[in-house]
Amino acid sequence: MSLMLQREITEKNPPELEVIRPSTQASPQQTLPFFSSENATLYLGDAAECLTQLPDSSVDCIVTSPPYYGLRDYEVQGQLGLEKHPQEYINQLVKVFQATRRVLKPSGSLWVNIGDTYWSGKGRSHGTDAKQKHRRFNRPQDHSGERPWCTPKQQLLIPHRFAIAMQDAGWIVRNDNVWQKPNPTPDPVMDRCALTHEYVFHFVKQGKYYFNSKAVAVPVNVGDSKKTPPSVWVVPIEPSHGKSHKAVFPEALVKLPISATCPPEGVILDPFCGSCTTLAAALSWSPGRKAIGIDISLKSLVEGTHILKQLESRI
Repeated sequence: MSLMLQREITEKNPPELEVIRPSTQASPQQTLPFFSSENATLYLGDAAECLTQLPDSSVDCIVTSPPYYGLRDYEVQGQLGLEKHPQEYINQLVKVFQATRRVLKPSGSLWVNIGDTYWSGKGRSHGTDAKQKHRRFNRPQDHSGERPWCTPKQQLLIPHRFAIAMQDAGWIVRNDNVWQKPNPTPDPVMDRCALTHEYVFHFVKQGKYYFNSKAVAVPVNVGDSKKTPPSVWVVPIEPSHGKSHKAVFPEALVKLPISATCPPEGVILDPFCGSCTTLAAALSWSPGRKAIGIDISLKSLVEGTHILKQLESRI
């Protein structure tokens, strides 16, 4: 069902931040997995609702990249990213990640890759764009909005507003790692620097948690010594290789989070799994792991199922 709907921002106060506390109980209603095998389980539906199917403290590590604000229309009813106001988007993200607290072990980690955007206010884009054709839709930030946040040309600072909202909800922020892209998508602007980075936030529930520093240590120039990796990661963008899901991040981006915080026989969860990049990478690097994915897009899960089946046939 298409979500090409008229989205006008009214001149009113922005939605207030909702501090959402995690649910303490799983839902008694059971939903059958979309796909299930010895190593992987996929659920089709809303992330917060599907998370109720998982037992308490059953996941070691969560690595995910939710839909970005106003970036793409996946043409799926209930999708995130097309809320009228950016605060509504942040509130919905926090709601989902509060639902993950119950299933994440006390020693577990949550990693969230998220990018930023600008408020335009110029109205809907027209014409064609060969390089960014998936952004040609009725974006929320193309309409007039409440100021000063939704002022034309304003960078919305969504990643850090989200991180602060997560702090307010009880999460501990360990890092705001920077993903630097040496081959970024063209950013055709003439009055500011090109936006060539995103963030990968590392959240935990408590001060002591599982972190395998040896698995991610990097060499020091002197001798055989090693040190913890820096918080700026230079990772090139990879082509989608014909995948229908166009917001695919590179496997190299999730190498450190998975190696450091998911044990070799642990359970990894991606509540916005798309075509299962994170899950496939985790299983390929350690066949002893179990992987759980959730996505609202049937098309993406069909593709992800095919990828996982091919992988499991080889491991």
